[in-house]
Amino acid sequence: MSRSLGIPVKLLHEGSGQVVTVELKSGELYRGSMIECEDNWNCQLDNITFTAKDGKVSQHEHVFIRSNKVRFMVIPDMLKNAPMF
Repeated sequence: MSRSLGIPVKLLHEGSGQVVTVELKSGELYRGSMIECEDNWNCQLDNITFTAKDGKVSQHEHVFIRSNKVRFMVIPDMLKNAPMF
C-alpha cells in the first residue's frame, strides 16, 4: 500500500533551514531556524527565541518539539511559491 505525503507535510519539509514560529497548545512560542521536521510534525529548531505564557523572553540554542504539543506553525511567505502550489 503506497502512502503519499499531503501538501501540508511537503510544505513543512520545504521550510527546513527557514525561520519559523511554533505556538504550542500551552500558549508558549518558539521562533527559530527549523533544522528538521518529521512527517508526523515533530521538529527541531536552532537559535531559539522562546516566549513564555507570561511574556518573558529567553534564548535557547536547540529545542525538539513534539507534534502533539503544536497548536500551529508559521512558515515564511516565500514558501507560497513552492512547486506544490
